[in-house]
Amino acid sequence: MTTASNATLFSDIVCELGEGPGYDPLTGTVWWFDILAGRLLEKKWPEGETRVHELGLMASALAVIDAQSQMLWTEKGLYIRDRASGVLTLHKAIEADNPATRSNDARVHPSGAFWMGTMGKKAEAGAGSIWWYREGEVRQLFSGITITNSISFSPDGRVAYFADTDKNVLWRVDTDPETGLPVSERSVFHHRIEDGGLDGSVVDANGVLWNACWGAGAVHAYSPDGRLIRSVPVPARQPSCPAFVGPDANRLLVTTAHQGMGESEREADPNAGRPLLLDIAVQGVFDRPVRL
Repeated sequence: MTTASNATLFSDIVCELGEGPGYDPLTGTVWWFDILAGRLLEKKWPEGETRVHELGLMASALAVIDAQSQMLWTEKGLYIRDRASGVLTLHKAIEADNPATRSNDARVHPSGAFWMGTMGKKAEAGAGSIWWYREGEVRQLFSGITITNSISFSPDGRVAYFADTDKNVLWRVDTDPETGLPVSERSVFHHRIEDGGLDGSVVDANGVLWNACWGAGAVHAYSPDGRLIRSVPVPARQPSCPAFVGPDANRLLVTTAHQGMGESEREADPNAGRPLLLDIAVQGVFDRPVRL
């Protein structure tokens, strides 16, 4: 179903806070989350039926392990999910003893390391952190972040990006391509002063960062030196995160949300909460499997 000249509705299931989309080349499946409802949604590319999995806890991101299992980033830490049965097994408890926080943005570094962000359930100032996981080891990388977002990496694994949506600052930091650990101090990559908030991001094969701009109905593309080089309108006011989808990673899907909207706002924004497939061509890359 076409929603506008620039987007196609990918699924008609509405999420209050649609987030964490991705594509699994092992199974040809697109996934995304409804964080606040504790739901994982999956759909075979391109015309499969949307399957909804009730998780029983808030989760926001997924990493592929293999054709049998996935790793879920949740409010209590990392769980391994059996694809066939849906059974969740706790792998690493992270901030599980802090009921004030939940999982938010996350992505797998080209080394197989998983960078994962937390935030306060009520967006409490400075409550969030960014964590690193690889081969069973967990480290805290950054703390004092209000809304962790835009975790993404250059294709060669030498640069990591992350944002605090509350400050509207997107940082970059050099990383070891073999481990995904920072090897420099962070510096400002882009400070957004226009309307809208820096939300989720992905980086394409050319090093261009694609960012969902919450509240401004757009996905913005930034060059490796932080310049805005393209703006793609999204027919929903609150896009939350983009993902490269399709077997060639050449399409861009974006999740959206109706969180915080009143009845009249939702009526005026009929796509809010539904994933949208933007009608543009991209040169994307898929996240690597996480290294257990």
